Amino acid sequence: MKLHAIHTGNLKLDGGTMFGIVPKVLWSKVYPADENNFCTWSMRCLLIEEGDRRILIDNGIGTYHDEKFIRNYGLSSDESLVKALAGIGITTDDITDMFLTHLHFDHCGGSIRYNEDHTKLVPTFKNATYWVGKSHWEWAIKPNNKEKGSFLKEDILPIMESGQLQFITHEGGLFPNVDVRFINGHTEGQVIPFIRYKDKTVVFVADLFPSVAHLPVPWVMAYDVRPLVTVREKEEFLKEALEKDYILFFEHDLYHECCTLQMTEKGIREKETFTLEEGMKMDTVVQDIR
Repeated sequence: MKLHAIHTGNLKLDGGTMFGIVPKVLWSKVYPADENNFCTWSMRCLLIEEGDRRILIDNGIGTYHDEKFIRNYGLSSDESLVKALAGIGITTDDITDMFLTHLHFDHCGGSIRYNEDHTKLVPTFKNATYWVGKSHWEWAIKPNNKEKGSFLKEDILPIMESGQLQFITHEGGLFPNVDVRFINGHTEGQVIPFIRYKDKTVVFVADLFPSVAHLPVPWVMAYDVRPLVTVREKEEFLKEALEKDYILFFEHDLYHECCTLQMTEKGIREKETFTLEEGMKMDTVVQDIR
């Protein structure tokens, strides 16, 4: 198995929204904001190469958006999914499985692209099976008013129309050495992958923990539809992750790619932060592609 951190670019989101009820005087000490109260967040994905499979977990925000959308979310980075994959000699046609933790636009916008004559949005990964939690799909195609702006039909419907969509209906093994678990606080049916490599487990924590700064249990995003459920899920996960010495892989943390955990007087916090390459200490080369 090989693992690759795939950097698809950055976006800007309001710091107050990202940290919910936590006062700015606290969160700004660990995650700085600009003069407009916006913080910069990574859209970091993970590629798993296992045998003949190339499994991509999430795919960023995509590149089909108009100028207003680009301006609103500060999409000024020159990084892109296609560029990052090319850096390791892979094209979008090589992806066999496109695993989506959930369908908010900053996690699944790279699923689609314009066709050659720019008249229609089509799947980016023409040879891939797209994997989505069944309960989450049903939630996303009939969005509630709180999340409506996070689910873009242009991201979602072409996947279904392509015939490439498969639903995840059960927790447990989905691929060799990859188990999945449903998390329901941030959004209904978010799917979190647990990846086994030798004696280590890497957990792609998606929006359960957007960053190291979100490790404190009460630090919950205002985006979450069930914040008290998120609190319980964080408590349960942190206890398990500490006991089993998981490596947490962060999708959105601009400053930290991975961490391990330790118990402190304030609760469970990061022990060490590092890149995926540093953390895995593999015999096989693990690459961090930018």
